[in-house]
Amino acid sequence: DVQLVESGGGSVQAGGSLKLTCSATESTCGTYYWGWFRQAPGKDREGVAAIRSGAEPHYADSVKDRFTVTLDNAKDTVYLQMYDLKPEDTATYYCAANVIIATMNGILSLHAGPDTYYGQGTQVTSP
Repeated sequence: DVQLVESGGGSVQAGGSLKLTCSATESTCGTYYWGWFRQAPGKDREGVAAIRSGAEPHYADSVKDRFTVTLDNAKDTVYLQMYDLKPEDTATYYCAANVIIATMNGILSLHAGPDTYYGQGTQVTSP
């Protein structure tokens, strides 16, 4: 089975930057959406960003202009560059491949399909 391996989380002061990486353990050969979502303790899961080859990326309003998602199809790897981190960005971040996305009123929703893959999560803390 395809597995997604995440890295790059950590703790950084408010205003700092981090870059998350999510790589598939084998070629997925897909043109579907990759997505990042996050979940803080006691809060609902929140879609952060989504991207697929040949299309404009999508962002939640809460991270727009601060986060950048990129995709390297040749490496089956997606990145999330985070700038100007805020305390409210503190959460466990997960990547997912082959997700269904929906956007409404600045909220990005990521939904699982029958063949969605998930990463194990990586902690981002910005006190």
